[in-house]
Amino acid sequence: MSIENCSQTGVNLNDTDFGYTLSLINGKYKMIIMYWLAGCKSVMRFNELQRSIGTISFKTLSKTLKEMANDQLIIRKEYPQIPPKVEYGLSERGKSLIPILDMMCTWGGENRL
Repeated sequence: MSIENCSQTGVNLNDTDFGYTLSLINGKYKMIIMYWLAGCKSVMRFNELQRSIGTISFKTLSKTLKEMANDQLIIRKEYPQIPPKVEYGLSERGKSLIPILDMMCTWGGENRL
């Protein structure tokens, strides 16, 4: 690991590799959504995600999924039918973050005060 790429004195955190990674997973629900898509079902519909998370509003889930699709962490597949059917799944880019999230979870379990 190179400290120059992760945290530099006098450089905006958002302009570092570390800051970029954090910008992709920041927010209350992004990591939870990624875990649901990685562990439970590889593809989920909007209502399934909302029920699974339980504490997220329609507006917040919609906004979060749009951000994640724009960041290419998830794939949004829309089917042209009535009623509309939209499915979400992790992209390869999103899948590549799962080991990092797993390590964060493990660390939290080992270091919880």
